[in-house]
Amino acid sequence: MKDLIKIVKEQINSFYLIQRLAKFQMRIDNNNNYLGVVWEVLNPAIQMVMYWFVFGYAMNRNEPIDGMPYVLWMLAGISFWFFINKAILDGSKSIYQKYNTVAKMNFPLSAIPSYIITSKFYSHLALVGIIMIVFWFSGYLPTIYYIQLLFFIPLSYLLAFSITLLTSTLTVVVRDLQMLIQSLLQAMFFISPILWDRSDKFPDWLANILQLNPFYFLANGYRASLLNGEWYIITHWELTLYNLALIFVFLFLGAKAHFKFRTRFSDFI
Repeated sequence: MKDLIKIVKEQINSFYLIQRLAKFQMRIDNNNNYLGVVWEVLNPAIQMVMYWFVFGYAMNRNEPIDGMPYVLWMLAGISFWFFINKAILDGSKSIYQKYNTVAKMNFPLSAIPSYIITSKFYSHLALVGIIMIVFWFSGYLPTIYYIQLLFFIPLSYLLAFSITLLTSTLTVVVRDLQMLIQSLLQAMFFISPILWDRSDKFPDWLANILQLNPFYFLANGYRASLLNGEWYIITHWELTLYNLALIFVFLFLGAKAHFKFRTRFSDFI
């Protein structure tokens, strides 16, 4: 627990620096683009249209799901994905990419994945805001269930940070892990109820296993907040506790691994 407490203190003490570096990272990522940071939202929007065309139109799955148009159902479920996918991929390689830049600075290395994740988090907030406006024009006006977003949005950030705290350390030691992470994320994307949901057709034991995927909880949580009108946190309290416990486990293991290898990062890099 001491390592985990140290990590938390480092994040708190470096909060303002993390925000400044996150904004700087966004400018770096889009420095050579004419539209600049607009691409942070435009790129996911283009992918959403592509997913709708392939999985909704071309595969003839445009029939309503739970009484909702497929395109809106898909938008609500996929809203968190672009953030968490990019955050985990970029955050996992952040330490070995940025180490030489900050090695001689008075800067906690655990804050490196933090500011990379935060730079992706800003565009996530903008994207969710745009999706909300699309829903309003489609007749799905704001409801009290929007309050749940104050839980699910920070939860998506915490999940990304807890995972990258561990993977950003391990990828310094074993670079091939980055490719494994990318493959696992792709697999988890397609088995999550983001573009489709046929879990009611599966045997109970398989449906229960699929629910252990944290992306399952987030996809349905965003939908419950934006569309379904359900207190998902309460009606699925077992999944809520499970995902909170999962984040704690990742944070605990990540903190232990980070402090174990921190002094040897220069040797591996």
